Amino acid sequence: MNQPGVPDLAAGIAGQRVIVTAGAGGIGLAIARRLMAHGARLFVCDVADAALDAFGRDFPEAGRIRADVAVEADVERLFAAAADHLGGLDAMINNAGIAGPTGGVDEISPADWRRTIDVCLTGQFLCSHLAVPMLKAAGGGSIVNMSSAAGRHGYAYRTPYSAAKWGVIGLTQSLAKELGPSNIRVNAILPGIVEGPRMEGVIRDRAAQLGIPYADMETQYLAKVSLRRMVTQDDVAAAIAFLLSDAGRNVSGQSIGVDANVEAL
Repeated sequence: MNQPGVPDLAAGIAGQRVIVTAGAGGIGLAIARRLMAHGARLFVCDVADAALDAFGRDFPEAGRIRADVAVEADVERLFAAAADHLGGLDAMINNAGIAGPTGGVDEISPADWRRTIDVCLTGQFLCSHLAVPMLKAAGGGSIVNMSSAAGRHGYAYRTPYSAAKWGVIGLTQSLAKELGPSNIRVNAILPGIVEGPRMEGVIRDRAAQLGIPYADMETQYLAKVSLRRMVTQDDVAAAIAFLLSDAGRNVSGQSIGVDANVEAL
């Protein structure tokens, strides 16, 4: 319970109209849950039908649609449906992304390269392209782009992913400058090693690449994290809630690590 005179860190989130891409599972679901718990109105997209169905059962008041953010026509359908459901937009959470291939630059196919860039970077452009007119119509708002610790460090054998996440930082800082006069704040969140099936797959693939056991690979990953632990999906969601709240109203153009301080990859 807040003490008298002490601001509520979640103040300002209630009533906000928010789109979360890849919002029916994983980090996106944690974000959606957190924001709805603070009173936000949500519309999510995802490419996993089962996850969307479960989301609909759990949160019937929220809107949802199947959409691949790398496909322009899907993004157009997403925003048409979201506008109809929400009646406007106050925040855009560009969460959708894929891990991409694991391999040397001479092993990665051009198709896998393009797919990773399309989902992790171009998808954020496509969503921002359609979100900005709605945010301007609302008198301002917030865009949060999902980058990664790989957007701060080179990442051997994960070149497409790292390149895309570095690109997200450039997109974020450019949009923050461009949109600030319209009262639109733009920030990036950089998760590190996040607990869950996706990270388990990354560690498993890298272990196979090096020919070592999974446990040894996990130990190597955590040895480069100052706090020697993974972060949770809820840690990421809490940072995004702060950025959408009144407490974050003067935070823009920032790349915020939620990673227990990843020192290297």
